[in-house]
Amino acid sequence: MTLRLDAYRSLWRDQAELGRDPRRGGYSRHGFDDADLALREWFAAEAEARGLVVEPDRNGNLWAWFGAPGPDAVVTGSHLDSVPGGGAFDGPLGVLSALLALDVLEARRFQPRRPLAVVVFAEEEGSRFGVPCLGSRLLTGEFDADAARRLTDSDGVSLPEAVHRAGVDPAGLGADKQALGRIGVFVELHVEQGRAMIDLDAPVAVASTILAHGRWRLTFHGEGNHAGSTALDDRRDPMLPAAHTVAAARRVAGKVTGARATVGRVEANPGGTNVIASTVDVWLDARAPSSPDVRTLVDELVGHAEHVAHAEGCRLTVHEESFGGRVVLDPALRTRLAGWLGGVPVLPTGAGHDAGILAAHVPSAMLFVRNPTGVSHAPGEHAEEDDCLAGIDALAAVLEHLAL
Repeated sequence: MTLRLDAYRSLWRDQAELGRDPRRGGYSRHGFDDADLALREWFAAEAEARGLVVEPDRNGNLWAWFGAPGPDAVVTGSHLDSVPGGGAFDGPLGVLSALLALDVLEARRFQPRRPLAVVVFAEEEGSRFGVPCLGSRLLTGEFDADAARRLTDSDGVSLPEAVHRAGVDPAGLGADKQALGRIGVFVELHVEQGRAMIDLDAPVAVASTILAHGRWRLTFHGEGNHAGSTALDDRRDPMLPAAHTVAAARRVAGKVTGARATVGRVEANPGGTNVIASTVDVWLDARAPSSPDVRTLVDELVGHAEHVAHAEGCRLTVHEESFGGRVVLDPALRTRLAGWLGGVPVLPTGAGHDAGILAAHVPSAMLFVRNPTGVSHAPGEHAEEDDCLAGIDALAAVLEHLAL
């Protein structure tokens, strides 16, 4: 236990200062930015120190192979990027645990019969380019390569420019049959993003399903003008219908059982205190137990937005940035995992993951580690050391069973 704890603390300490956000708190590590590139270098160094062979794929995902790469591989891993001001554990815990689980197997002198690999997926949160799980969506062909090459961040930096900094050829972005074809099974460890494991008093659990989930950008077009000299009756202020729409999101979501609707980002253009905005962008995150439920929620909210926009003399445009249906993680695989781990709980999740993208293509499963705060995507996200060590042992046991 002491040796594993020391190794865990050492790995955690070495990456913990990268990407800290002094303004928001927590971490801001976005796909292919300076913090993310530093984390990728950290991962490569740690993997190579363990004798793993590290290689990027055509979409900027990093692969570290335990032995020779090959087909029917047992693959684990997660991501290293974060939401703005995110917690420390979302993503990195899965990567650290994967490396340390291989250490456990190495200490046992385990000889896998199947290839083993750790993968770090690029831009899982979608915080820089707007598309969640971008690396796994590109890998599987679920996101169009030409559409990806048109993506830009809020500073106008294009995805091709960003991936070029990481040594990735933008011309090669897109479905990667070779990389995908090597995966025989995928298991992702992740900190729980919720409170279920607190109530169950369980340090480790297995995931069952992931809610259907999409993101939309609603742009309200009005007329920019002077805040002091423009009479109220003469205004076409897009901030008013935007505000009505934000307030309506929770009410509309409440009509659909198990749904969530969130507006976490609003941008007014030009953004001056004494200026009536010309446009206001509102980003909607909507989730529900099924694709029709999400569509019903979004259609009603957009209808409301169009009504209040018209009443203010404004116009609304809507852009769907991403969408994914409900995911059922491989039932047979999750049953095997729960059994190997002594009958741990099996839980649904409302959070999206790369495992959810891969699940449509290869058998995929997830392990959760308890989060005692129940908080995620915020600095209060946490996991106790003992629970993290239990997660590492659980992942090692799963990898050993799968690679036999």
